Amino acid sequence: MNNIKLIASFFLLLILSAGCSKKEGIDQDLSFLNSATSSGVSKIFDISTDNSGNVKITPLGSGVSSFTVNFGHGTGASASAVVTQGSSATHAYPEGSYTVTIVARDLAGHETTTTYPLQVTYRAPENLTVSMSDETKVKATALYAKSFLVYYGDVTNETGTPMAIGQELPAHTYPASGGPFTLKVVALSGGAATTTFTKVLFGIPIDFENASIDYFFGTFGNVAFSKVANPSASGLNTTAKVGKYEKPAGAASWSGTYSPLNIPINFGYGKKIKVLAYNPDAANIGKSLNVELEWAIGTGSANPWGAVLKVPLTTSGAWEELVFDFSTISAIPANAKFTQLVLRFNDSADGAGEVIYLDNFRLTN
Repeated sequence: MNNIKLIASFFLLLILSAGCSKKEGIDQDLSFLNSATSSGVSKIFDISTDNSGNVKITPLGSGVSSFTVNFGHGTGASASAVVTQGSSATHAYPEGSYTVTIVARDLAGHETTTTYPLQVTYRAPENLTVSMSDETKVKATALYAKSFLVYYGDVTNETGTPMAIGQELPAHTYPASGGPFTLKVVALSGGAATTTFTKVLFGIPIDFENASIDYFFGTFGNVAFSKVANPSASGLNTTAKVGKYEKPAGAASWSGTYSPLNIPINFGYGKKIKVLAYNPDAANIGKSLNVELEWAIGTGSANPWGAVLKVPLTTSGAWEELVFDFSTISAIPANAKFTQLVLRFNDSADGAGEVIYLDNFRLTN
């Protein structure tokens, strides 16, 4: 009986051994891969807002081993990228419309191709600021700007001068007419959107007639200067608007006005400054008007203050022309340009309530 049990146990062991002859999981049957297809493929576009054109593309999908992202822009190796599940590819696009193609591959090697529209639109530059050193050297800054175009306004059908970020353009020489000219700086986004800055520039001649010009005459030492109606539209001056210079009683002898000029006084066009003056008070006859030129550029001189000339009033009750001949100052170079005009009246004494009117500043030979 014991022998029968032993034989039965032996055969049972053989059966169990035969059933476990292959290692678990290594039976070479890979048919399950045929059903491991990708599904739910989608994309994520993360479009930058700084006008760099950078778009981060993150494809997603179930059962995907890798993706090929065809950007729809570029050539060669830069036109596509292979990314793994959970990874991203970034591409810089010009402004425009594109079709992005994503090819998903599953573990079995199957491919699924999907296309997606992409619209890249650049934002208009913001906080555009324009500065001018030496009055005509233009520089600009703006958020989201790729570059700038500068229009000086003194040429018909002008082509803008390109200006890079951080660049300062060389000084621009305006014609002898002195303006007014409208400076225009256009900030470019790299796409269609732009932002524009404009400023009316003026130099000599100054006639106070143009309403769009800020004829800025700052003052010091308690004098006053304003644009007013012509007190005597007759004789040499029949224009509507003139400048009124007032030196109140007690105003300091050195008091006066100053006017930074957008367009420098260019001695290449002449060295005589002519001014029309109207004196309503005979007591002012013999008192001198100072025309002072400051902050010279293009001279190579270490002294920026320029030169001073004084011409006395000779009449009252009528307009007269005062001539300031700076050619008499031999130290002034022929190529000098002055960016500030200063006026003083009777600088040998404190104010006594003087009032004079000035108009039609001109630069001649």
